[in-house]
Amino acid sequence: MVYLKKITYQYTKPDGTVQQQSREAYDRGNGAVILLYNIASRTVILTRQFRIPTYINGNESGMLIEACAGLLDQDSPQDCIRRETEEETGYQIKEAKKYLKRICLQARLPKFYISLSRSIRTI
Repeated sequence: MVYLKKITYQYTKPDGTVQQQSREAYDRGNGAVILLYNIASRTVILTRQFRIPTYINGNESGMLIEACAGLLDQDSPQDCIRRETEEETGYQIKEAKKYLKRICLQARLPKFYISLSRSIRTI
């Protein structure tokens, strides 16, 4: 479920003054992201995805180049990343190494990486 959350908080500026601020953020739930890395060619595999906000703001194709990612839904981060990797790239991965738990977004977004040592689609 996606919902808009409004938060009001006290922010202390570098000069020590305190200011009340309000912000809105959409909460879409937690997700996971993976960076697919080919050791032999020293390259990464990225996906090309259509994103409506970029289209609305002048990107004629609406396409962005991104790391493979998805929402958890009811899956574990590992299951999510396996599902999204196959869906978005065609690669089937068996295991990925987790290297960071959170980023500076509202959602939890575990990050994984896998080293690709061959050019076949099953890893």
